[in-house]
Amino acid sequence: MSELTTVARPYARAVFEEAEKSNDLTKWSDTLGLMKAIASNDEVKALLQSPKMAKQAGAKAFLQLCGDELDGKAQNLVRMLADNNRLSLLPEISVIYEALKDEAEGSIEVLVSSAKKLTKTEESAISKALKKRLGRDVKLNVSVDESLLGGAIIHAGDLVIDGSLKGRLKKMTSAMAN
Repeated sequence: MSELTTVARPYARAVFEEAEKSNDLTKWSDTLGLMKAIASNDEVKALLQSPKMAKQAGAKAFLQLCGDELDGKAQNLVRMLADNNRLSLLPEISVIYEALKDEAEGSIEVLVSSAKKLTKTEESAISKALKKRLGRDVKLNVSVDESLLGGAIIHAGDLVIDGSLKGRLKKMTSAMAN
């Protein structure tokens, strides 16, 4: 996945810079979200990765799937990606773009995996603590992972806070082995 990120980053940054210059951050976010959804479809992936599919035929097929939702600049992005055999990068480009947009807007998306469903009070407490620690507005994306046994794991950009029982047991096992 890191190789995909490395290849997708320049495209995402170029789209972000264009969106920022034209004050269209939200519009591009929506556009890339649509392209990500289409490119993530298993049938579309198979079609685009087929060696029999010519580059421009792939771009044309992709643009047809998007319908009238893409403006000229977005269509040019699709054609350029197709020319470089990079249409499969659209999901990763979208993710990187969203991170750049969040950073520019002073916010961050935080993934919280907890052993049980969090209450609104717990979510609010986590959000407030992270806002204080990171100095940015926090958008929580909460999921339940019962394999954690207890506690939670928080991913905020490069920051990972493992407060799960599973993580503590793993540390304890490692310490006892040494």
